[in-house]
Amino acid sequence: MAKLVSQFGDFLRDTVNLNQSRIDSLESNVEALQRFIRQCTWEPTIRGFEEQGSWAHDTIIKPVDSGEFDADLLVIVDPVEDWTAGEYVRSLGKVFADSATYADKAKTWDYCVTVTYAGERKVDIAPCVRGRLFEGSLEVCNRTTDSFERSEPIEYTKWLRERNALSGSNSFRKVTRLLKYLRDIKTTFTCPSVLLTTLLGKQIEWFDKDSADFADVPTTLRTVIGRLDDWLQGRPTKPRVENPKLPSEDFAAGWTDVQYSNFRAFIARYRGWIDEAYEEEDRDASIKAWRRVFGDEFAKSHVIRATARVDEGVSLVASLLTSTAHHADGIVDLVKRLGVSILPSWFNQPPHMQSPPWPAVGTLSTNVQILANWQASQHAASKRPVQRDDTLPRHGGIWFDLTINHGDTLPSGYRVQWRVTNTGVMAMALKQGRGGFYPPTSGNRRWESLQYRGVHIVEAFVIRRSDDVLVAKSPPFNVIIE
Repeated sequence: MAKLVSQFGDFLRDTVNLNQSRIDSLESNVEALQRFIRQCTWEPTIRGFEEQGSWAHDTIIKPVDSGEFDADLLVIVDPVEDWTAGEYVRSLGKVFADSATYADKAKTWDYCVTVTYAGERKVDIAPCVRGRLFEGSLEVCNRTTDSFERSEPIEYTKWLRERNALSGSNSFRKVTRLLKYLRDIKTTFTCPSVLLTTLLGKQIEWFDKDSADFADVPTTLRTVIGRLDDWLQGRPTKPRVENPKLPSEDFAAGWTDVQYSNFRAFIARYRGWIDEAYEEEDRDASIKAWRRVFGDEFAKSHVIRATARVDEGVSLVASLLTSTAHHADGIVDLVKRLGVSILPSWFNQPPHMQSPPWPAVGTLSTNVQILANWQASQHAASKRPVQRDDTLPRHGGIWFDLTINHGDTLPSGYRVQWRVTNTGVMAMALKQGRGGFYPPTSGNRRWESLQYRGVHIVEAFVIRRSDDVLVAKSPPFNVIIE
């Protein structure tokens, strides 16, 4: 197998990891913030500062949109007599608001004061009260509910460092960064960083130390995501994911059932892709398979060779496409080999595709995601997730569903219509070249059986019920049937 260890190292250094210069700037900002807090008029006695979150865990990554990244800082303080929880946050916000240096950068939230360095970073500064309940207890402060909440940030960070030591070669941290990057570039599932990091950490045990399953980064990645998938598949409904150092805290509490189900399905999908890439013996084929997982930034030094293949594919595609949707059969085999990205943009707008009949808002939102699951029949018990690059046989069918905001359900004041468009010799010859709108089969979901060879197109359109105005639509979801 072509393990590509050095390519993973390059990918982490050049694409995934936060630049050292940005970390240096963050540390300089934090030093200045600590000096300010110690010297200002804030009443609590300060006992120290603690890094928290991805910064403390060394799993922070470069924002994929080149935007601002977040860092968390706890201010450990002694209790102030008669103060409620909200007073700690409000009073800290006030000293920042009264500062000539930070007034235009600071904003007070539920638990913290956020200082924003525009275009670069945000630092969340949260009061943490020590010893109010008992010696050594730690509590963060919720300004909105005016309540204290138990926390174990220092012990949790120690637990993550233990997982990293067991994995060896810093591989747990590297794999966590890789999967956070995957989450951010794919945007196919919702999982807060602390929840994702905990789920990954729980897959590493004491007996894994010096194990061959953690020999290097790609091997650790394959091991951890395989174990995570096994764990998820054993839990069809949303489980508790307890803080390993504070069992009363459930990191999964904010997850909806839909978000969990979606996360579970996509981890299974990416586990399969990672297994294929890891087991591939040909070096170039392995690079292509890893790019399916992480995008074209992986192994960038091979871009010229890969581009040559794509150019060849573009030429072949042009020879197989017609001005109608009656394309040559070979288009299916080519898309199966090179992916739907090889298709020109106009492919998803064939002449027989109907236009939306509803009036539309000025700018349609595209924040609509299609979820697809193949089943042997409409009411079959088992299913498997389908993505745009997948090739399917001509039997069974697909349940199409949608989410908004990458995991939220559609509000009750809106309805969905599905546009289903066929292409290909068989469908068009049999006059089955549909391109119109169809209602959901059940709830918001649409069932489509798989009958005709071709590259077909499914889209979800969201209409506001109160005035029947179109407000959003999904990007095209191509279904490849061989």
